Amino acid sequence: MQTTFQISTDKHNGLYDITNHVNEIISETKIISGIVSVYVQGATAAIMIQENWDQSVQNDVISLLKKLIPAGVWEHDSQDNNGDSHLKAGIIGPSETIPIIDGKIGLSTWQNIFLCEFDGPRRQRNIVVTVLAV
Repeated sequence: MQTTFQISTDKHNGLYDITNHVNEIISETKIISGIVSVYVQGATAAIMIQENWDQSVQNDVISLLKKLIPAGVWEHDSQDNNGDSHLKAGIIGPSETIPIIDGKIGLSTWQNIFLCEFDGPRRQRNIVVTVLAV
Protein backbone atom coordinates (compact mmCIF):
# COMPACT_ATOMS: atom_id res chain seq x y z
CA MET A 1 0.00 0.00 0.00
CA GLN A 2 1.20 3.48 -0.79
CA THR A 3 -0.25 6.87 0.07
CA THR A 4 0.86 10.48 0.21
CA PHE A 5 -0.03 13.07 2.83
CA GLN A 6 0.83 16.75 3.03
CA ILE A 7 1.87 19.05 5.82
CA SER A 8 2.69 22.74 5.83
CA THR A 9 5.71 24.19 7.60
CA ASP A 10 5.98 27.53 9.36
CA LYS A 11 9.75 27.87 9.87
CA HIS A 12 12.75 28.20 7.58
CA ASN A 13 14.49 25.38 9.48
CA GLY A 14 12.46 23.07 11.69
CA LEU A 15 11.57 19.51 12.62
CA TYR A 16 7.92 18.43 12.42
CA ASP A 17 6.71 15.26 14.11
CA ILE A 18 4.83 13.09 11.58
CA THR A 19 4.75 9.87 13.63
CA ASN A 20 0.98 9.94 14.19
CA HIS A 21 0.31 10.28 10.45
CA VAL A 22 2.49 7.24 9.75
CA ASN A 23 0.92 5.24 12.59
CA GLU A 24 -2.57 5.91 11.21
CA ILE A 25 -1.53 4.67 7.77
CA ILE A 26 0.00 1.50 9.21
CA SER A 27 -3.16 0.83 11.27
CA GLU A 28 -5.33 1.10 8.15
CA THR A 29 -3.29 -1.59 6.35
CA LYS A 30 -3.82 -4.26 9.07
CA ILE A 31 -0.28 -5.50 8.30
CA ILE A 32 1.20 -7.44 11.24
CA SER A 33 4.78 -7.88 10.01
CA GLY A 34 6.48 -5.73 7.40
CA ILE A 35 8.24 -2.47 6.72
CA VAL A 36 7.19 1.11 6.26
CA SER A 37 9.13 3.56 4.13
CA VAL A 38 8.67 7.27 4.78
CA TYR A 39 9.95 9.54 1.99
CA VAL A 40 9.70 13.31 1.51
CA GLN A 41 9.51 14.75 -1.98
CA GLY A 42 11.75 17.78 -2.42
CA ALA A 43 15.45 18.56 -2.54
CA THR A 44 15.46 20.81 0.54
CA ALA A 45 13.68 18.60 3.08
CA ALA A 46 14.54 15.33 4.80
CA ILE A 47 13.18 12.60 7.06
CA MET A 48 14.83 11.81 10.41
CA ILE A 49 14.17 9.50 13.33
CA GLN A 50 14.96 11.32 16.55
CA GLU A 51 13.90 11.72 20.17
CA ASN A 52 10.73 13.64 20.94
CA TRP A 53 10.82 13.91 24.73
CA ASP A 54 10.92 17.68 24.46
CA GLN A 55 11.93 20.34 21.94
CA SER A 56 15.61 20.42 23.02
CA VAL A 57 16.89 17.63 20.76
CA GLN A 58 15.04 19.05 17.77
CA ASN A 59 16.48 22.51 18.49
CA ASP A 60 19.96 20.97 18.87
CA VAL A 61 19.67 19.25 15.47
CA ILE A 62 18.84 22.57 13.79
CA SER A 63 21.59 24.41 15.73
CA LEU A 64 24.19 21.80 14.77
CA LEU A 65 23.27 21.87 11.10
CA LYS A 66 23.34 25.68 11.03
CA LYS A 67 26.87 25.60 12.53
CA LEU A 68 28.10 22.87 10.19
CA ILE A 69 26.42 24.29 7.08
CA PRO A 70 26.06 28.07 7.32
CA ALA A 71 23.82 30.01 4.95
CA GLY A 72 25.09 32.31 2.24
CA VAL A 73 28.49 30.80 1.43
CA TRP A 74 27.68 28.17 -1.23
CA GLU A 75 28.02 28.25 -5.01
CA HIS A 76 24.34 27.32 -5.40
CA ASP A 77 23.33 30.48 -3.50
CA SER A 78 23.81 32.44 -6.72
CA GLN A 79 20.89 30.43 -8.19
CA ASP A 80 18.23 30.76 -5.51
CA ASN A 81 19.98 31.48 -2.20
CA ASN A 82 19.33 28.08 -0.62
CA GLY A 83 22.59 26.18 -1.02
CA ASP A 84 22.64 25.33 2.69
CA SER A 85 19.12 23.86 2.45
CA HIS A 86 20.18 21.41 -0.24
CA LEU A 87 23.27 20.35 1.70
CA LYS A 88 21.38 19.82 4.96
CA ALA A 89 18.74 17.74 3.18
CA GLY A 90 21.40 15.71 1.41
CA ILE A 91 23.23 14.88 4.62
CA ILE A 92 20.10 13.82 6.52
CA GLY A 93 18.48 12.07 3.54
CA PRO A 94 14.96 11.94 2.13
CA SER A 95 13.72 8.72 3.74
CA GLU A 96 13.67 6.25 6.60
CA THR A 97 12.63 2.59 6.63
CA ILE A 98 11.15 1.18 9.83
CA PRO A 99 10.00 -2.35 10.69
CA ILE A 100 6.38 -3.11 11.49
CA ILE A 101 6.28 -5.49 14.46
CA ASP A 102 3.02 -7.07 15.65
CA GLY A 103 1.05 -4.47 13.69
CA LYS A 104 2.85 -1.50 15.22
CA ILE A 105 5.67 0.74 14.06
CA GLY A 106 8.99 -0.58 15.39
CA LEU A 107 10.20 2.61 17.03
CA SER A 108 11.57 2.63 20.57
CA THR A 109 9.93 4.58 23.38
CA TRP A 110 11.76 7.81 22.61
CA GLN A 111 11.92 7.62 18.81
CA ASN A 112 9.64 9.61 16.53
CA ILE A 113 9.64 10.37 12.80
CA PHE A 114 10.30 13.95 11.76
CA LEU A 115 10.00 15.90 8.57
CA CYS A 116 13.05 18.18 8.49
CA GLU A 117 12.31 21.47 6.77
CA PHE A 118 15.37 23.37 5.57
CA ASP A 119 13.81 25.83 3.09
CA GLY A 120 10.53 26.96 4.58
CA PRO A 121 8.01 28.06 5.29
CA ARG A 122 6.24 25.84 2.77
CA ARG A 123 2.54 25.65 2.05
CA GLN A 124 2.85 21.96 1.25
CA ARG A 125 5.40 19.18 1.73
CA ASN A 126 4.47 15.80 0.27
CA ILE A 127 5.38 12.72 2.29
CA VAL A 128 5.05 9.33 0.59
CA VAL A 129 4.42 6.36 2.87
CA THR A 130 4.85 2.86 1.47
CA VAL A 131 3.83 -0.13 3.60
CA LEU A 132 4.93 -3.65 2.64
CA ALA A 133 4.03 -6.95 4.27
CA VAL A 134 6.72 -9.60 4.76
